[in-house]
Amino acid sequence: MRNVDELIDEALDAEERELLRSIGDEPGFVERAMGLFGAGMGWMVTFMMVGQTLLFLAGVWAAWGFFEASDPVTQLRWGFPAAVLLLASLAVKLGVAAPIHANQIMRELKRIELQIARGAKR
Repeated sequence: MRNVDELIDEALDAEERELLRSIGDEPGFVERAMGLFGAGMGWMVTFMMVGQTLLFLAGVWAAWGFFEASDPVTQLRWGFPAAVLLLASLAVKLGVAAPIHANQIMRELKRIELQIARGAKR
């Protein structure tokens, strides 16, 4: 993959290289995730993250009760909800991965569009 990037970089003229460098490197995961809050569906991402946090905290509370319980029936009464809540928390968090991936693909498509537009001007 690195060889292809180097070949593309060699094919670009100096102005295009400078423009692509000004766009910057790929943002990290945290930067991508924080970028979702400002998008058109930022309210939905906020709602999902608040819900995920509440599910996680409730799961930790139930897990605490599970480890504090002494008899097996009480352990089941705390352990099952703990597992379900923690897995639900994980599922909600994984729901944010799809928009992050879509934004990454859109960023690459914009770069390709830029290169095509600059090539058409020549």
